[in-house]
Amino acid sequence: MSTQSRPADVPLLQVEALACDHGGPFDFSLQRGECVAIVGRSGSGKSVLLRMIADLDPHQGEVWLDGRARSTWPAPAWRRQVVFQAAEPFWWTRTARQHFSSADLSLVESLLPELGLAPALLDAEVTRLSTGERLRMALVRSLACRPRVLLLDEPTAALDQAATLALEALLAARMQAGLSVLLVTHSREQAARVGHRLLEVRDQRIHAA
Repeated sequence: MSTQSRPADVPLLQVEALACDHGGPFDFSLQRGECVAIVGRSGSGKSVLLRMIADLDPHQGEVWLDGRARSTWPAPAWRRQVVFQAAEPFWWTRTARQHFSSADLSLVESLLPELGLAPALLDAEVTRLSTGERLRMALVRSLACRPRVLLLDEPTAALDQAATLALEALLAARMQAGLSVLLVTHSREQAARVGHRLLEVRDQRIHAA
């Protein structure tokens, strides 16, 4: 694929023969503004798949973003464009605010109320936030990177229904603006609400569901 121009039929994200000892090869694509929901039993390799796409785990195969092979990207630049959010996100400073640059704050402050988060939580110790607050703040942190692709691993597992629906609504709005999402979920109901397509990891391979 050429890195100079993007033919109209080239997907935003293309996964080709991605494999490791825990599964694969995986082959599928993701279009601009699309959400592909991924389901499967616990331990089937869903999280590993996301980590391979983000280039966080050893693997074989290639991933393309907008026609450019990941192997040609510096790793930090790739991970700003293709952001992975773990099911239990890691925090490396005392407060959430310390995770954002001053240039991010306008966007961050606009996202907080959409997720039912008070601005004061930015300055609270992360360890004192509830699990649900940390998960929603993690999504704010991910979106503040202004990614083109968001890899979400069970982002609503600890949320109540109202918070779950608020998060889904925010994702839908961001997808309308062009964000593409791979969403790992155990809920087929959520997959139906949010996803444009459903894939299932089964027998260490990926299948249309």
